[in-house]
Amino acid sequence: MARHLITSAIPYINGIKHLGNLVGSQLPADLYARYLRARGHEVLFLCATDEHGTPAELAAAKAGKPVADYCTEMHAVQAEIAKGFSLSFDHFGRSSSPQNHALTQAFAARLADQGLIREVVEEQMYSVADGRFLPDRYIEGTCPNCGFESARGDQCDNCTKQLDPVDLINPRSTVSGSTDLELRETKHLYLCQSQMKQRLSEWIESKDDWPVLTTSIAKKWLNDGDGLQDRGITRDLKWGVPAQFDGAPWEGMEGKVFYVWFDAPIEYIACAQEWAEGTGTDWERWWRTDKGADDVTYTQFMGKDNVPFHTLGFPVTILGSNQPWKLVDYIKSFNYLNYDGGQFSTSRGRGVFMDQALELLPADYWRWWLLSHAPESSDAEFTWENFQQSANKDLADVLGNLVSRVTKFCRSKFGETVPEGGTWGAAEEALITELETRLRAYEGYMEAMEVRKASIELRSLWVAGNEYLQAAAPWTVVKTDPEQAAAVIRLALNLIRIYAVVSQPFIPGAAASMMAGMKADDWSWPTDLRAALTALPVGHAFEVPEVLFRKITDEERAEWQERFAGTRT
Repeated sequence: MARHLITSAIPYINGIKHLGNLVGSQLPADLYARYLRARGHEVLFLCATDEHGTPAELAAAKAGKPVADYCTEMHAVQAEIAKGFSLSFDHFGRSSSPQNHALTQAFAARLADQGLIREVVEEQMYSVADGRFLPDRYIEGTCPNCGFESARGDQCDNCTKQLDPVDLINPRSTVSGSTDLELRETKHLYLCQSQMKQRLSEWIESKDDWPVLTTSIAKKWLNDGDGLQDRGITRDLKWGVPAQFDGAPWEGMEGKVFYVWFDAPIEYIACAQEWAEGTGTDWERWWRTDKGADDVTYTQFMGKDNVPFHTLGFPVTILGSNQPWKLVDYIKSFNYLNYDGGQFSTSRGRGVFMDQALELLPADYWRWWLLSHAPESSDAEFTWENFQQSANKDLADVLGNLVSRVTKFCRSKFGETVPEGGTWGAAEEALITELETRLRAYEGYMEAMEVRKASIELRSLWVAGNEYLQAAAPWTVVKTDPEQAAAVIRLALNLIRIYAVVSQPFIPGAAASMMAGMKADDWSWPTDLRAALTALPVGHAFEVPEVLFRKITDEERAEWQERFAGTRT
């Protein structure tokens, strides 16, 4: 048994997330966590809401609520939706927690002690109309790198370039839309990332097993142009972790807070502290190498836009502290999922959002499509036609049809117990050989976090069972050799339990229904496949489960395609 720490990029608190957010971090992280647990490993799977910075302030203002109240409300909403998608977090925390406040301030103090914090007097955009500085998302404009016209003051969503508000061309206030902006002086704390370039470079070079997407983005920001730059870690905002040192305001930083991208990754650690306080367990054995975390494998999941912060900024915080914190071992990053010819966008309300998806269909439909089309090697695109086709063919025709045919046939011919009689022959031996080959390939892809390839092998496992049944034809054989038909059905009923176990990381709801239908609770992994195919003995009772997956009609697809063609208001 190994120990695995898994974190998903923490979603902004500003509203309900769309399906692109889901497949870019939380869902594949859940897939991996579920698989590792199924194989008997010890897993700590953490996520949280990212509650500081301009996204929270702007969303709260739009909702007409105090920002603290808004964050509390939206955390509950996001937690409930995560439950709806069967995301198996051990803890779903909040970056506004007291633990994160204290830890963020402690890291800043430690970095200052190490000579990695400096004060900078700089000019920042000030909105005369709004009477305030415009950090980060309070300002939009044209990206100087790629020309995208809706780049934010902290980052361009189109090319992922990290920006400062003063970099933008034709900037405008997102508060009022005013272009009456001017540069004014303000003082901030900067993290001296440039001093850490050599250590970062050596660390990234040592990760030769990371996805190309991850390392290419990291090396780009390390080496392109002027290379790794020092980064401001405070902002002129009211909501956030106060810029304090040893419990008192940092001299000259009164009224300022730490930049959200400084405190947000620290929440991964604070989240473990929140979890530990609620469960009475030891969080340090997961995060401190001097407390046992040296035998932990730490994996992060995120979209490609988050890679620079997780390969540069957060590692600078960890390495720069010169304390025994656990560094990430593997970063699984994803490209973008686009929506029907355009981009998903939370801020612009475009696409299908997580709450809307659950109103249409159970979570497993979405989990299967998103994971089997995960944007790993390139951007992917959601279309309603493809979604319908995948759900109907993979889930309804292949898996659902097998479960329905086997259980209903057995009930009609042998009753609702595993039938006796007959023996295995060449066809069964051939099936076992194919299933073993497919299962080992599935395990390999899951361990390597190759999500799409794993989904292909899982579907192939389902197909193998269908092809066997089609050839064995127990519904025909029962007329002349009922004992042989019983042997086929006995194997097939056991195969349903195996499908429940191996499918559970992808479609946990359907897996639970299959297991309940077999009136079993044995979730042990079928390492010995031959033995697993006899786990349900003769005479074991079962029941015909409800239809696992109904088909999506053409009328429904057309209605949904029209309904979600615009933007969410």
